[in-house]
Amino acid sequence: MNGEAGPEETGGAVGVPRVIPIDQWEPAAQMAYWGFHQQRRTDYMRYAYLQLGSDADAEEAVDLTFDQVMDRWPQMLQMENLEGYAWTILKRRIIDMHRKRRRRPELMEVAAFEAALADPTEDPYDTLTDAIALYVAVAALSERQRDAILLYYGMGFTATEAAVLMGNEEATIRSQLRTGRRRLATLLKIRCPEHPDGKNP
Repeated sequence: MNGEAGPEETGGAVGVPRVIPIDQWEPAAQMAYWGFHQQRRTDYMRYAYLQLGSDADAEEAVDLTFDQVMDRWPQMLQMENLEGYAWTILKRRIIDMHRKRRRRPELMEVAAFEAALADPTEDPYDTLTDAIALYVAVAALSERQRDAILLYYGMGFTATEAAVLMGNEEATIRSQLRTGRRRLATLLKIRCPEHPDGKNP
């Protein structure tokens, strides 16, 4: 991302910046960190829960994310894409949690059963079948398409808000949404109508 080394790409001890305790930062840096923490924690928790299906796992992943962000915050303030760097840290901590609990239920299983039980007026078998099909299809998308779809449809973000959270351009998110919808339509064998201007409704 913009030339900066990734969260685990510093090659061990060589080149790793010294961690400066937060109480030794300039007041402006402390305020910026806590502002970022307050602004992003809820969004990170919601996204992590969608990925992990567990409040405890989501909280652990997000806590570890902010621990690492804090360790690197003075350097992150110099980055062109701070949001994208933090998003990458979050994604890697979620991957770590998946590995840690590899024998426990995955996202598709948890979300599908929750959907089946959510509305007692619906046939739980039909709802469960639909939910499983949807989550299998979403899992088959590329990582960026999946993130865009989850943020936009799963969490109710606008394309602009999703772009800010992921550290991307809005046009990139809109493109990922369009291609993701088309891919889902193919996988689920449904029509995906488009407006004359090429934008999906």
